[in-house]
Amino acid sequence: MLTFPNTPDANLPSGVPVLTARPVTPAVAEHGEGPVWHPSFDGVRWVDMQAGDILELAGTEDVRRTHVGTVAACFRPRRDGGIVLANQRGFVLLDEAMQVERRLPEVWDDPGIRMNEGAADPAGNFWAGSMAYDQTPGAGALYRLAPDLSVEKVLDGVTVSNGFGSSPDGMRAYYVDTPTRKIDVFDHRDGTLSGRRTALRIVEGPGSPDGLTVDAEGCVWVALYGGAAVHRYTPDGELLAAVPLPVGQVTACTFGGPELDRLYITTSRENLDADALAAQPLAGALFCVDLPGVRGLPVLEFAG
Repeated sequence: MLTFPNTPDANLPSGVPVLTARPVTPAVAEHGEGPVWHPSFDGVRWVDMQAGDILELAGTEDVRRTHVGTVAACFRPRRDGGIVLANQRGFVLLDEAMQVERRLPEVWDDPGIRMNEGAADPAGNFWAGSMAYDQTPGAGALYRLAPDLSVEKVLDGVTVSNGFGSSPDGMRAYYVDTPTRKIDVFDHRDGTLSGRRTALRIVEGPGSPDGLTVDAEGCVWVALYGGAAVHRYTPDGELLAAVPLPVGQVTACTFGGPELDRLYITTSRENLDADALAAQPLAGALFCVDLPGVRGLPVLEFAG
C-alpha cells in the first residue's frame, strides 16, 4: 500500500540521504511532464501533456499556460531561438512566442499511438519516443529528429518510451522503457546509439522509472511513477539519495535555477479517482528541491 508523506521510505537502504521537496504550484496539471529550464525562458516550463499545453512558472506564483496542440508530449529549446515540440504524431517548430513556425509531416497515422517523453543530445538531435494510448506492449518506438529535420526510427518494440538523457561527456545515453523497470544505457556517437545494456534496475520499493535527468557528476535522477519519489543513482546503479513526494504519480525532473542547483519535479493526477485525489491533493503540482553541493547540466538544445 502506498503512502505519501515527505518522510523516508521504509524500502530504502539504511543511510540513504532523504531530500525534502516543496510544492511551487498548486495542482495545475492533469498530466504534468517534461520540465525544462533554459536562460531564454521566464522560468521553468513543463507540459500538461494531453491538454496540449506548455506551462511556465514565471516568478514565484504566476503559472502561464499556452495551448500548442492536441498533445504536447515534450519539447526542447532550439539553438537559434524558439522550441521544438513533439506533438501527437510528429514534430512542430515553434517560435519564441510558442506560435507555430513550421509543422513537419506526421511520422505515422495510427490514432492509437502518441508521442511521449524526449530530449536533445550534444549533437543537436531531438529524440522522442512513442506509446499506445492503451499501452499495448511493443507498439511504441524511439525516433530521432536530426537538425536537417529528417526523422528516423531508431528503436521499435517499445511499450512506454520515457526518459532520455546524456552523460556529461556525451558518450553515453540513458533510456527508459517504463514497464521494464530498468534504465538502459547506450554508447552514443554523433547521434548514433549502439551497445544497449542495462545500467540499473529499480528493485527497491514500488514505482517504475519515468523521466530522468543527469547531473554534473554523471549521476542519474529518475522519477518513479507510482513510487512517490525521485531517486539519484550512480552510473553503476548505487542509490545515492531519495526525494519522497506526497503524490504517487511522479513523472519527470530537471535541474534549474541560475546555478542549476534546484531539481524541479512534475507530477500527474491522471486516472486518479476521488479517493486517491483526496489523499493526494497536490497530484499535478510542480515541486522543487534545493540541492546544496549538487549541480545539473545545462539543457541540451535542438540544432534545427
